[in-house]
Amino acid sequence: MNSNTFRTPGRRLAAAATVTALAAAPALLGAGAAHATGGTGQASATVLRTGLDVSLLDKSVDVPLAVSLNEVRAPHSADRTALSARLDGVAGGKPFPVLGADVAQAKATVTDRRAEGSVRVVNARLHVPGLPAPALIEVGTVTARATCEAGGTPTAAADVLGAVTVLGRRVTLTAGGTTEVKVPGVGEVRLDLAQRATTTRAAAATALQLKVSVNPLKLNVADVEGTVTLAEATCDSPPAPAPSHPAPSHHPSGTTSHAAPVSDTKPQGGGTGTDLAETGGDPATPYIAAGAVALLAAGGGAVLVARRRKN
Repeated sequence: MNSNTFRTPGRRLAAAATVTALAAAPALLGAGAAHATGGTGQASATVLRTGLDVSLLDKSVDVPLAVSLNEVRAPHSADRTALSARLDGVAGGKPFPVLGADVAQAKATVTDRRAEGSVRVVNARLHVPGLPAPALIEVGTVTARATCEAGGTPTAAADVLGAVTVLGRRVTLTAGGTTEVKVPGVGEVRLDLAQRATTTRAAAATALQLKVSVNPLKLNVADVEGTVTLAEATCDSPPAPAPSHPAPSHHPSGTTSHAAPVSDTKPQGGGTGTDLAETGGDPATPYIAAGAVALLAAGGGAVLVARRRKN
């Protein structure tokens, strides 16, 4: 991100650190941005963020210009199309336009299953202090989206569509690369297009990031240096759902039922249910029983006859 054609004095290290954080990891992207922290996931969306250092002609100090437009966190959205700022010593203390657009939307949503941030800007015109015309950049349509599904792979997408004009000059941007525009007597702008980064749980997308160094020498402004981010979205995945386990079956009374083990043991000899009903008796048993009854009857009769004779 550093370039030898840009001055980077010590007072601008904070802006450079912001650029490094944006490029380093999605978890750091958008330092200072508001994020959703509901315990399920995170998402944020920002139309514009500036970190500019404005040097004044009649003072030996720098005035920071740190403004943002439509910077939201889940589950909110924002839709404004104009942003103005006011700096002491610039334009007589009057507000000056920073960004104007036909459409400037930022949305961020988080659920238990999904976190997503998205930005869409149409016909944007970005100005910096001391340089009311031409615009620092004019661009047709820029979009950025970061999506994180629970248990899925995060995705990031960013696009710049339509004509792009920087400091009054039409430029052709390189997809995923860097474009430098130098205008003698005005300044230099370095554009990084469609930056995307993903990890196993997070994603971040930035449509345009500008590193600015201009010398307008108007409205009491000596020079303006720093960074501008246009259309930025981030997300952090919600926790993956726990694996489900089959629930044990329950008895209608509410107690857990356990099926009794079924035995396939058969009675020895392979007998049937009829054999069991005979209680193990032999087939000749009825005849033996009948004979015993007859003998008992005969014995009883003999005893009765003997008693009668005695009497």
